[in-house]
Amino acid sequence: MSGPAGVGVVTWRALRDRRRALAGLAGWSALEALPALLTGYLLARAVDEGFLAGRPGTGLSWLGAAAVAVLVGAAATGRVHSRLGAVVEPFRDELVARVVRATLATATRTAAPPDSAAVARLTHQVEVVRDTFGGLLMVVRGFLFAGGAALLGLLALAPVVAALVAVPLGAGLVVFAVTLPAMVRHQGRYVRAGEALGRSAATVLAGHRDVLACGARDRVVSGVGREVAAQAAAERTLARMTALRSVSLGVGGWLPLAVLLLAAPWLVERGLTAGEVLGALVYVGTGLQPALHALVQGVGGGGLRYVVTLDRILRTSVAPESAPPPPSTALTPPPPGSGGSASVTATPAGAGVAARLHRVSFRHGAGARPVLVDFSLTLPEGDHLAVVGPSGVGKSTLAALLSGLVDPQTGTVEVAGAPVRGTPPPVLARRRVLVPQEAYVFTGTLADNVRYLRPDADDEAVLVALDAVGAAPVTARLGGPSGPVDPARLSAGERQLVAAARAWLAPAPLVILDEATCHLDPAVEAVVEAAFADRPGTLVVVAHRISSALRARRVLLLDGDRPVLGAHADLLSVSPTYSDLVSHWTGRPDPVEVSR
Repeated sequence: MSGPAGVGVVTWRALRDRRRALAGLAGWSALEALPALLTGYLLARAVDEGFLAGRPGTGLSWLGAAAVAVLVGAAATGRVHSRLGAVVEPFRDELVARVVRATLATATRTAAPPDSAAVARLTHQVEVVRDTFGGLLMVVRGFLFAGGAALLGLLALAPVVAALVAVPLGAGLVVFAVTLPAMVRHQGRYVRAGEALGRSAATVLAGHRDVLACGARDRVVSGVGREVAAQAAAERTLARMTALRSVSLGVGGWLPLAVLLLAAPWLVERGLTAGEVLGALVYVGTGLQPALHALVQGVGGGGLRYVVTLDRILRTSVAPESAPPPPSTALTPPPPGSGGSASVTATPAGAGVAARLHRVSFRHGAGARPVLVDFSLTLPEGDHLAVVGPSGVGKSTLAALLSGLVDPQTGTVEVAGAPVRGTPPPVLARRRVLVPQEAYVFTGTLADNVRYLRPDADDEAVLVALDAVGAAPVTARLGGPSGPVDPARLSAGERQLVAAARAWLAPAPLVILDEATCHLDPAVEAVVEAAFADRPGTLVVVAHRISSALRARRVLLLDGDRPVLGAHADLLSVSPTYSDLVSHWTGRPDPVEVSR
């Protein structure tokens, strides 16, 4: 839900969930409003019963009581701000979490360009909402308590004066309420213009060299100039809207004061004392007028920014949709001799197929050379596939397509019998695990890092995973599963071992190693791959060394022309490129036996 209604719902939930903090805020606000309630009345008594009656001691006593009320209000003000933080800060944290979740979900689920506006939402717009939300609570609270206290005091002091003041005050509030929707629309236009300018500037800065090389400087400058002009026009419109706020302030804030001064002789003729007239002026001038001014300026300024900015966050930070759990996948090895080719087999999806790419085409940009064209591949459950080929031919792109990090321009990719496109990341994480070349390790314990994808694993399971991939020396050096991990103090190879153990322990049946052992020596790399080969499930290895292909059941060669799929010995006989790769690593083009 978005728009003002969505903003209202989110705001109401934020307030409802913090009822206790709001109750405390209201209680201290009532004490803070004590001077607004009593000052006019006490001043009127001091003048009428004290100074004008020739009893200065009595007048000073009444003023002393007013001073006590002011001290009580000042003490309550400090408590008000502490209670305000208990309402505002958790709301800000919820928005940050919402923006981060949505941005990461979009970035990992689609092949769209990075959302540069997400940084603005996180670093600027969330802080705008936080500040304006707190400001709105303060001004609305101030008007309700301080303005309400002043009206009550005025009603108790002189009911006829309260009636005179209420009419222009209500008229000013009506003028403000009528103009508020237009203010919201123009504030939204201003925010959208700012985001459009940010996107345009980011695009130009990222491609400034191409702009100069293509001689498109004038065209690009003109385009950015239009965005600048649009934002300037929106800002000028906002400035004009300030005049409307001034009208409501004049009618509701200054007109009551003028009415009271003009009516003072008439009020005195009808029995009001000089002290009561002075007290009424105090209620209007120091109570109602400041409260209305704060309300109009706060809602008309910060309130508009709050509504528009929060609506922008809600529209662009949609929470990832939930999806049903993945279908169960049997982890039985394929039949002996189940070779394959780079085309779809007749095996039905979800019945013995771990992953499938069907007529997939992909390129990194509209003008870029295609990486894959009409490419098809079926991975049976329990398969062990090595992907080899020259650098830059598209091996990592294939891994990204299989794992759902990017979507193909045409064709379909399925994992565990379900399309990858549109599947939420939490669901994909239960179906496949990708270990990239640069391993992700975070500050915490070793066990926290290893069980990251399987939180319910105990320390014994963590140790089994670490031992399986040959990380026992790392475990011993760090002091066991509970040992602290500082990523900066781990070598690149140690980080890869920790990431490998994490993937080995993960529940996902499909494991994709994208040069995930490139920082390990050949012996340790062999241990890691053997561990995954023995693990139930399907293994895809983007090979860093040709020895990975020798250990695999099948080898996929990407050579920029036509992919070739088969066993190691078959590829040696049919592919000169593969023979060259083997010769480069082993010094001999004939088949090489590798023990497993």
